[in-house]
Amino acid sequence: MTADAGLAARRQGMMLALAAAGAYGTNIVSAQMAGQAGLNGPLLVFYRVFIMLALVAAAVAIWRTSLAVPRAERRALLLFGTTSALVGSAYLSSVAFLPVTVAAVVFFTYPVLIVLAEPFVTRTRFRPERLAAACAAFIGVAMVVGPDLHGLDPRGLALAILASLAAATQFFAAAGLPGTPLAARLFWSHLLILPVTAGILAITGGFLPPAAFALAPVAAAVTIGGYLLGFLLQVIALTRISPGAAGLAFCAEPVCAVLIAAIVLGERLGPLQYAGCALVVATLAINVTIEQMRRSPAPA
Repeated sequence: MTADAGLAARRQGMMLALAAAGAYGTNIVSAQMAGQAGLNGPLLVFYRVFIMLALVAAAVAIWRTSLAVPRAERRALLLFGTTSALVGSAYLSSVAFLPVTVAAVVFFTYPVLIVLAEPFVTRTRFRPERLAAACAAFIGVAMVVGPDLHGLDPRGLALAILASLAAATQFFAAAGLPGTPLAARLFWSHLLILPVTAGILAITGGFLPPAAFALAPVAAAVTIGGYLLGFLLQVIALTRISPGAAGLAFCAEPVCAVLIAAIVLGERLGPLQYAGCALVVATLAINVTIEQMRRSPAPA
C-alpha cells in the first residue's frame, strides 16, 4: 500500500468511526424512548443481536461468503466476541446499581485505557499528544453527562469498570483480525454474544414476542438499526485505523446522544453540558488535524 493510499484509508477509518459513534448515540436515545413504552433494555439487546446474526447468516447463504477464520486469528476472534458480550452485559447491569450518568462516565474511561495500553499491545510508539487528547475528551464527556455522585454502589462501579476494560480489549481484538472476512467477524462474534444476551434476558424475566415492538415501532427500529449500523461501521473502521485513534473518535458517542436527546426529546442542556460538547468536538478536530500533519510528507 502506498503512502497516499494508506492516508486515504486512515481518513476513511476515522470517518467510519465517527459515524459509528453517531449511530450508537442515536441508539441510546431511541432505547430510552422504547423503554418508556415498555420495551426493556435486555429485550432490545437480545433482539438486536439475534437480528444481526440472522442478517449475516442470510447474506452468507445468498452470496456464499466464506466464514473461514485464519488459524492465527481465531484467538483474537474469540476474544473479540467474548469482550463484545461483556461490554453490553456489564454496562447494562451496572445501571441497576448506579445512576446512568455515573456508569457512563466510568465506562468512557476506555479511550484513555486504549491510548495507555496501545504501545504495549501493538508495539507502537507512545504519543503523549494522543494521551492528552484522550484525557481532554474524557473531561468533556464527564461535563456532558454530568455524573450524580450520590448512592454509589461498589457492585455497579465494578461492573462499569469491567465494561470499560472489556471495551478497550474489544478494540485491540478487532484490530487483530486483518485476515478475517467481515462476514466471519460479524457472524462468529454474534454467535458468541447471543447466549450471553439470552441468559441476561432469562434472568431478568422480561422476554416478549416480536409483536411487542408494536408498542414503539419507530423507537425499536431505530434502536436495533443504530446498533446494527454502529457495530458494522466500528468493525470496518478498525481495519483502517489504530485502536487509539478509534477510541478517541468514540468519545463523540455521548455528545451525539445528548444533542439528539435535546432535539428529539426536548431535554434542556446547561452551560456545562454545552461546554463539554464543545471540548469533545474541539479535541477530536485538533487530534484529526495533528494526525494528518504528522503523516503528511515533508516538502522537498
